[in-house]
Amino acid sequence: MTSVNITTNKNTVTVQEGDATTVTVATQGPQGEKGLDLDETAKVDGSVVYYSSSASKFKADNLQTLLSIVDGGNF
Repeated sequence: MTSVNITTNKNTVTVQEGDATTVTVATQGPQGEKGLDLDETAKVDGSVVYYSSSASKFKADNLQTLLSIVDGGNF
């Protein structure tokens, strides 16, 4: 008789079998690179994407728009 018991809360696998058995247990690791963290909840027509160091993310909102960018302006 073969029985396999898996308890996910404790990451425990118990195998009871007469023959040699290989059991591999893996846990999910990091999801890789985070990518662009963009807050676009307040976007408007003509929003320009910019980085906000206080929020630690990129934003697209009504503060930086195509209408506010002029020659010599800061953006």
